[in-house]
Amino acid sequence: MSEAEFSGTMPVSERQRLDEASLARWLERNLPGFAGLSRIEQFRGGQSNPTFLLTAADGVRYVLRRKPAGTLLPSAHAVDREFRVISALQGSAVPVARPLCLCVDESVIGTVFYLMEFVPGRNFWDATLPGMTAQERAALYDEMNRVIVALHRFDYRAAGLGDYGKPGNYFARQIARWSSQYRASETERIEAMEKLLRWLPANLPAGDETALVHGDYRLDNLIFDPGSARMLAVVDWELSTLGAPLADFSYHVMLWRIPAGEAGGLRGLDLPPLGIPTEADYVARYCARTGRTGIEPRVWEFCMAYNLFRIACIRQGILKRVLEGTAASRHAREAGSRARATAELAWRQVEERLGG
Repeated sequence: MSEAEFSGTMPVSERQRLDEASLARWLERNLPGFAGLSRIEQFRGGQSNPTFLLTAADGVRYVLRRKPAGTLLPSAHAVDREFRVISALQGSAVPVARPLCLCVDESVIGTVFYLMEFVPGRNFWDATLPGMTAQERAALYDEMNRVIVALHRFDYRAAGLGDYGKPGNYFARQIARWSSQYRASETERIEAMEKLLRWLPANLPAGDETALVHGDYRLDNLIFDPGSARMLAVVDWELSTLGAPLADFSYHVMLWRIPAGEAGGLRGLDLPPLGIPTEADYVARYCARTGRTGIEPRVWEFCMAYNLFRIACIRQGILKRVLEGTAASRHAREAGSRARATAELAWRQVEERLGG
C-alpha cells in the first residue's frame, strides 16, 4: 500500500453518498456564516467513520465526520463522543480541530454527523519519514511524545469529562468490550484469539491509573504544521475514553515492534542515524515528562499483548464489514485479512516475553 492511496480526497463513493440538498439546508440553519454548499469530496484515509471535505461557496472548507452506513456494532462509531471530546480540548496543550456543530437528527443525511474546521497541514503514513533530515525526524518524534504526554496530563475533570468513561478497571472493561465486539464480528475460529480471550483477563496488571486517552494515537492521525514540527491537530477521537495511560502510550509505541516495510514499521532499522529514537529512549522520554521512574517490564509487555489483541479485534470487525459489503476498499480487505495473523503475533509475544 502507498501513501497516495490514503492521502487527499476522492469523489464520494456510491456507498457513502448523502443527501447534499438536505445537508446544505441544515448547515444554512445551524452553521453561522455558512455561504452555501459548493462541493463535497471524501477523504481517502480511514476505514471507520467516513470523513468528507466540504467546500462552501465562499471557498471556506469544513470537515464532516459521520457514522458509516449499514448495521453497526454496539457502541461503535460514536461521532457524538468525538465532538464532545474535541470541544473539551479546545485551548489546551493538545491540539485539535475546532468543532463547529453536531447533528443528532438522523433524518438529515441518514446518520449522526458533526462538522469541524479544516486544518491544512502535513499528514504522514510512513513512520520512517522518507525525504527528511535526521534533525527533522527527531523533532517530529519529540513533538509526538510531547503531545501524548499533554493528553495524559490533561485535567479531564476540570474540562467536564469526568463522566466520559468509567475510571478504574480499564483493562478489564476494555478486554470485555473488545471480546464482545470480536464475538459479534467473528467469521471463523482463530485458536490464538481463543487463548488471548482466556489469558488477558486472567493476567491483569495491578494499578488503577486513569487519564483521558485517545485510543488510536498514531502517526497518520496527526496533522503537522507545513513548515515545522509543531503539531496542529490530533484527529479521529472515536475510541477516546477515560482509561489507562500506559495502554494508550503502548499502542502508540507498537510502531517500534512492527517490522520495517509493514505499514511503515520501525523494527529492524538502525534508528539513531535516521534521527528516530529507539523504543527505550522514546519510553524514557515519556516517563521523564510524566514524572515516572520507569515502567515495570511485565506490565509493559502485557500492554503490548493487549494492544495487539485489540488490533486483531478491530481487523476482525473490518473483515466482517467487508463480507457484508459495507467496507469494500482494497485497504479494508487487506486489513481484515490480517486479523488472524495479528492474533497469532499477540499470542506469540505472550509466550516469548511473558511465558504464556
